[in-house]
Amino acid sequence: MNHRLLCVAAWATLVAAITQGGESGPQQVIADAARRVVKLYGSGGFRGLEGYQTGLLIAPNGRILTVASTVLDAGEVDCVLDDGRRYAARLVGIDPQRELALLEITAEDLPAFTLDPAGPLAATGTRVIALSNMFGVAVGDERVTAQRGVIAAVVPLQARRGAAEAPFQGEVYVLDCTTNNPGSPGGALIDSGGRLVGMLGKELRSTTAGIWLNYAIPAAELCRGCDTILGGVAAGPAQPVEPFDLRLLGAVLVPDLLDRTPPFVESIDPGSPAERAGLRADDLLIAVGPLSVTTRAAVEQAVGRLAVGDPLTFVVIRGGGLVELDLGPRPPAAVRQPAAGGRP
Repeated sequence: MNHRLLCVAAWATLVAAITQGGESGPQQVIADAARRVVKLYGSGGFRGLEGYQTGLLIAPNGRILTVASTVLDAGEVDCVLDDGRRYAARLVGIDPQRELALLEITAEDLPAFTLDPAGPLAATGTRVIALSNMFGVAVGDERVTAQRGVIAAVVPLQARRGAAEAPFQGEVYVLDCTTNNPGSPGGALIDSGGRLVGMLGKELRSTTAGIWLNYAIPAAELCRGCDTILGGVAAGPAQPVEPFDLRLLGAVLVPDLLDRTPPFVESIDPGSPAERAGLRADDLLIAVGPLSVTTRAAVEQAVGRLAVGDPLTFVVIRGGGLVELDLGPRPPAAVRQPAAGGRP
């Protein structure tokens, strides 16, 4: 069935069910929650790599929580609010373990969801509504799609995308409706009272059954992800920094052949801090501490932002999984670490 027709049919079924409750009932709950959901546009455009997804406003000053994906690899992410206003979104950081990303836009007094770190897991059988820009149907001031369903189970996530295992293996809500479609990741899952229950995750297949999963990450995990991201981000506007020469750590990245060459490791100097930490050739750097990095220049800038002596950690993709490496304290930029047989 055509995806757009499927969306229209699902929406018509939902409207028919909720209009019995009147304007102040479920329909108003959906409208209020939808104002806290945004549409995000960035990199993509290929099959399996859509250039759009969804996000949640979690603070009146313009903080947006979404999933970490290739959409955010764009130099500038376009954010469209429920009323059609457009903003340029800045990436604050990512939580690689939960695959969450935090964005910021320059705005004030926005409607926002409240994240409760002590909130309990919703029970199996809870009636829920999913709000997302599935298939990119909504544009401009058009409202995101709403789907109603039930939490079918609360289980540990055992899933993969392609050959790679999903790094997060905590408990998630498994839903009885088809929610996790292109464009849906980052969407809101609310209960009948409009309380945020969770966030729709990436498109993943079950490692045991091989079927596509329809699931959401619980709100408590979203709080922990935000804390992880903000824990390593200094307050105030970003100041210009001197890029850090990664050869001081004994790591050589592939040359910048393109404007946005991914930060693959080309080689490691023997006896260097990078080798002692376990960094290997062909590793792909995706984060420096809580900061997402997608290019060689981004890695050098992220390390340069750290003060001398601050703990330095890399998160890399290796063999389809995530590996976190501790490189110890950040060395001074003026002192080259000795390495036997390393490159100049």
